[in-house]
Amino acid sequence: MMSTAQERWRRVPPWAVDAGLVVLAALDAWINLYDEATPFMWACAALGCAGLLLRRRFPLTVFLSTLPMTLFMDVAVAPIAALYTLATRTRNRPLLAGCALLNAAASTLAWPLSDTFSGDTFPGERTWTLIQFVYTLATAFAPILFGQLVQARHDVARQLVEVEVAREHERALYAQTVLARERAQLAREMHDVVSHQVSLIAVQAGALQVAAKDPDARDAARTIRTLSVNTLDELRHMVTLLRASSGKETELTPQPTLADLQQLIANSGIETTLTGGLPPGISTTAQRTVYRTVQEALTNVRKHAPGARAEVRLWHDAQHFGVTVTNTAPTRPSVALPSARHGLIGLRERAELLGGALTAEPSPQGGYKIELRAPTRPA
Repeated sequence: MMSTAQERWRRVPPWAVDAGLVVLAALDAWINLYDEATPFMWACAALGCAGLLLRRRFPLTVFLSTLPMTLFMDVAVAPIAALYTLATRTRNRPLLAGCALLNAAASTLAWPLSDTFSGDTFPGERTWTLIQFVYTLATAFAPILFGQLVQARHDVARQLVEVEVAREHERALYAQTVLARERAQLAREMHDVVSHQVSLIAVQAGALQVAAKDPDARDAARTIRTLSVNTLDELRHMVTLLRASSGKETELTPQPTLADLQQLIANSGIETTLTGGLPPGISTTAQRTVYRTVQEALTNVRKHAPGARAEVRLWHDAQHFGVTVTNTAPTRPSVALPSARHGLIGLRERAELLGGALTAEPSPQGGYKIELRAPTRPA
């Protein structure tokens, strides 16, 4: 219930609150004005009441403008509102104490001031004046203390926000630490297990290349050794990247482009023909996507269609460009290899980044077809 009331109060525009205070202060002044009020007294009352409209911008000036009206009448709304606003805007406590003394003095002293300090004043009247001064001073300190309390509440709320931001930063740092630890563990596994096994493959392929008498067997061993060496090189770069600290940047391996496509086909170990071309001036990201598509397609041919031939066709028209990789049916039985189809998923994501699509399906001749299609000018 309290939270709902606070939300409703916060929805009230500040100008409406200030206008309401002006009306209350004017009503308070009108009730307490004497019948013989002079135009000067009316002017002082109007100045003190109207000044509340500027209390948020000039709190000290507005408070001083309420002092003249307190000399002529027993008002409370205007000086209390001005003191409260000043207390919420400043941390100068001596200034606040001085303003409270000024308000109490202006409310207690009689006008004209000569009547207050004249010799005709009875001792009882002076005592009553002193009591009234103390009472008015205590009353003046009430809005000051409340305003300081509101200011402290705002400070605490701001500090709580800062603490929450600091906690979010600590949680982010902790997450980065955990991620760095996992990356380091992954780097160790890749270095100790995967790199070791690929190294053995390269060594065995080199030995087979030297010992084999059949030319086809030597060519196959040479291809296996070349691919193993390239894989080891990429693994080293990946391990270096994974072990890099979060505060330092590590250069990535230079990313392939269309200029590297011919070398990729030559090292694939598959009888492959490359035809067609792409439009000039396509982005580096598009070139890299085409390269990775061909790379993944040829890898799948080696894994699932031994002895098959492949054709890589680059093409483009007025609106689209792409690459089509087809392979014939395998001529030898394939060896069952583990696959989670992450390669095709990654290719589809790359194609979507270009605004295109990737299709992969068997061909009527018993082979397989992978096609990348992307718009020449992405939307």
